[in-house]
Formats: sequence, structure tokens, C-alpha cells
Amino acid sequence: MDGVAQRPPGTTPRAGQVVRVNGPLVEVIGLAGVAMFDVIDVGRDHIPGEVVAIRHDVATVQAYEYTGGLAPGAPARPHGAPLSAPLGPHLLGGIFDGLLRPLSGAGAWLGLTTASSAPGSRQFAFAPSLTAGAVVSPGDAVGTVADVGSVPYRVLVPLGVSGPADEVRAAGPCPADGIVATIGGTPVRLTTSWPVRVPRPCRQRLSAAAPLLTGQRVIDMLFPITRGGSAAVPGGFGTGKTVLLQQIAKWSDADVIVYVGCGERGNELADVLTELTELTDPRTGRRLAERTVVIANTSNMPMMAREASIYSAATVAEYFRDMGLDTVVIADSTSRWAEALREFASRSGELPAEEGFPASLASALAAFYERAGRVVTEAGEEGSVTIIGAVSPPGGDTTEPVTTHTQRFVRCQWTLDRDLAYARHYPAVSWAASFSRDDAAVGAWHARNGDAGWARRKGRLAALLAEADRLSLLAELIGASAMPGRERIMMLAGRLVREAVLQQNALSSVDSVCPAARAAALADMVLSVTDRCQELVAAGADAAVVEDQDFSPVLRARDDAATIEAVHGGRDVMLARLAWLASEPGQEGAALT
Repeated sequence: MDGVAQRPPGTTPRAGQVVRVNGPLVEVIGLAGVAMFDVIDVGRDHIPGEVVAIRHDVATVQAYEYTGGLAPGAPARPHGAPLSAPLGPHLLGGIFDGLLRPLSGAGAWLGLTTASSAPGSRQFAFAPSLTAGAVVSPGDAVGTVADVGSVPYRVLVPLGVSGPADEVRAAGPCPADGIVATIGGTPVRLTTSWPVRVPRPCRQRLSAAAPLLTGQRVIDMLFPITRGGSAAVPGGFGTGKTVLLQQIAKWSDADVIVYVGCGERGNELADVLTELTELTDPRTGRRLAERTVVIANTSNMPMMAREASIYSAATVAEYFRDMGLDTVVIADSTSRWAEALREFASRSGELPAEEGFPASLASALAAFYERAGRVVTEAGEEGSVTIIGAVSPPGGDTTEPVTTHTQRFVRCQWTLDRDLAYARHYPAVSWAASFSRDDAAVGAWHARNGDAGWARRKGRLAALLAEADRLSLLAELIGASAMPGRERIMMLAGRLVREAVLQQNALSSVDSVCPAARAAALADMVLSVTDRCQELVAAGADAAVVEDQDFSPVLRARDDAATIEAVHGGRDVMLARLAWLASEPGQEGAALT
């Protein structure tokens, strides 16, 4: 493996044999020289596994496929290397399993038409970017590959390799395992590999700066995430986790999306793949799937491969990050991954902690989310990995271990509320139970980039929603008619914010994705109308008359006003109506007609 310390000569492990099989847990003897996390093939079917424990001469292997038919006495063949991901131009637009093996038949059984993602079955158009004799360092570009996705793909000097370029391949077709250059006597191939459990190094980690714009107003305006940040999306069954993650995958301004279907239903993943194949990328005009890597490990696939799938996804994201790109890992869901950890821990006899999960759950979650970050690569460029993980707490109980531990390690949390989902308010992100630790950095970025009012707008919306919730609880006790006019207008404003700003229709051609400028226009429209209503009530107007006005220009702007100018038009119509009411004192009844 390029850039990774190799096993010393003479320590290649010998073959062994199986002595015990307990589901995905296989015990093997005779593997002298084997190391932790080495890959082992067991049985005549070459079932892949990974060494997870060594005690005396017995190695415990975690099998990644169904072990039915495997019996004691079966052969075990070590690879002498840890589980590694093949990294190359075949990744973009490909569909893979949890071990990053191509699902070359996925297009057929999912009803899609996709190119084969097997690296060895394709030729790639390689173009060199250096000449023989040039001195290069790790991360420098050797060349580029054309027509392998909608983002620029560069072949990099592997980590740990440097020196003069002895030989460089000429422009033309190149197989996936072809040598594109020889640097300091080391051959550089088009496809490299990296151990999935080892984070790829970088020159420097940077602090949060620019936001990752998702196109979802409730996130971008209230709970923003930065490039290189991390977020959790906890929510019970039916609250819309998968749809929200699909929207982020389709419309966020990342360069590459790595989507992991970790233990979720196969039909949901099929829907994701269908949409990615059919949708057009608004930035490039090509298929959206061409900048996406899909790792499919659905609920009907071997459970233990889930444990490796999220590390494979992080490795792929870091690989594209090292090209100076912004990548996003979407894991749906980390709860299913944690369930795989629990099953394996119970079979291996590990002491259980809360709800049967292993005591190492917190450290495993921390290690995963720690791989997010904005960095300076080895070549001196900036790149980022953003990680967004769904959490599926049983029964919607957000006090269970996976949710509570995840909250400690992420920068943002977008909690999905069951009551909002049942009320058909989507995305059902709770403004009371969600948070973002990066809103100050995002506010400073917006101020530097032409929207100095972002932080003020966000603060007003959050305060208005909190006050409206408090007053709604009070209104349930004493009745809305018994409350002062100002408080009744605050409840009206809360409804306008919820329905005209925070709600978003994923099926609408106008509202499926919302640019930042249009989102700001919608929020400013609601705040302007709210301020005008408060002024009317303060001047003596009856709150009931103001409440009964037709606010449809505000509510329709979300779905009908495709441009900022149209949003401003709806605001002007509503303000004109309120101005007419103010100009006719004592004629409130007539104003209703």
C-alpha cells in the first residue's frame, strides 16, 4: 500500500485453519505472524474477514460475508495487509458494497443503466501533467483523467513517495492498474490503495470558515454547517431522515458526495440511485451521479460489512479531499452501524454497556466524526471532508446511547420532530432541539461576502420562533382571545415563519432547492410583514382584524415565487393591504372585505 509502512521482510503470515464458527465470528489457528486488522480469506469460497483479536495462537476473525457452510478445518489464507480500499478514477459514478467492491450488476437489479464500476474493466484517458526529470513530492499531480465524472480528477503522487520522475506515461488510454509514472524508482499506478481504518494525513487542519450550503432553508438559515464540519440527524421512523439526506446529497454545493446506505431498506437506496441518475447537476449540466460515490450495504446484505462501510466512505472522501476538493460523507444510518458493533461484541464476549452496546461505542463514534475537517493537503491546497450521519433511535428515544454519544462529537444537530412530521411540516427539523456550534463562523463569512444581516436575521427568526412556542402553550390554557394584541401577533408571526420560510417542498420544481439570496428574501419578507402588523396593533388596531387578513401572498411566495423579485412582489402586495387597513381607522370590518 502506497504511503503506509509495510510489514518487515520475512514476517509474512502462514496459512491456518478454522477451529470455531459463531455466526460472523471465526476463530483460526496457525496464522503465525498475523497482525491486528489483517485481511483473512476463510473457507473454500474465500470469505473475506478481518483479524479483530489475537490470543496466543488463536486469531479471531470478523467475517464480512455469510458464513453458512463454513466448518472447522476449513483453510484460512492471510493477505498480510489490513483491509484497504482501491482508490482510482472508477469511483466517481460507481456503486460499491461496504468493502468497496464494485457492484457491477447494480444497474440491472436496480433498474438503472450504469457503466461498470469495476476498475479492471475500463480504460481511462490519461494525460500527464509533468515531464521526466521533474522533482515531485507527495500529493503533487502526475496527470489528469478525462471524462470520469463532473469534477476534475487528478492522479496524485502517493504519500511517502518523492523524488525525480524517472519515467512518465504518454497521453492515451490507460488501464486501472497501469503504471503512469516511476518516481524515485517507485512505480505509481492509476489506482492506488489505502487502509480504511487509517486516516490519510494532511499538512495542517484548519478552523471552520465557509458554510456548506445545502439548499435547505431551515439548515442554512438557522443551523448551518461549515465545510469540514460534522452533523447528526436524529429522528424516529417516518420523520423524513432519508428524504432530508437525499436533498443534501442532490443540492449541496460540495464537489463530491459519498453516500453510504448503511443497513437501510433496499427500496430507499434504489430511489436514491434512480434520482441521482436522472437529475441534472445544476453546476455542470451533467448527470448528478457523476460526482457521487454510492456505497450500498442495505439491510439484506451481510451485517458485519456495515462496520467497515463507513470507514471505506471516509477513506474515499479523504482521497478526493487530497485533490483539493470539498467532499461530503452521508451515512444513513449510524445506528445500524452501531447495531453491527453490538452484535459482534455480544458474540465475542465483550462486556456490554448501555443497552448492550460495547463500551467502545463512544470512542468508535469519535474516531469516525474526527475524520471530518478542513485541511491543507500534502500538496499545499485546501480541501475538506464534511460528515453527516443519520441516527435512528428506537421509538424516537433520543436519550439512547448512539444519539447521546453522537451529540458529544458533532458540530451540528438537526433533530427531526415527530409532531412536525405528522403535521406534514417538512423538513421536520425542530428549531427547539437542534443546534449549530458554527453559526458565529458562518455569520462572519456571510458578512465578508455581502450579507451583513445574516446573523441579525438568524437571531430574529430564532427568537421569534421561541417566543411563539412559549405563547402558544399559554394560549392553550387561557385562550388566544384573552391575550394582549402584541402577543397574538407574535403567534401569527411564528406561523408565518414556519409555513412561509421553514417548510420546503422536496417535490416542487421551485422550492426543492433554495439559494441563499432567495432564502434571505423570504425571511426578510416575513419579518417586514410581522413588524408592520406589530406597528398596527401598537397604533390601536384590533389584533383579531389583523389576524384575519389574507396572508396568502406571503404563504404562496414559498412555492410560487421562483425569483427574488417575485418574493419582493408578494411582500409589497401584503404591505399594501396592511397600509390600506392603517389608512382607514375605524373601518376594520370593511378591510376584511
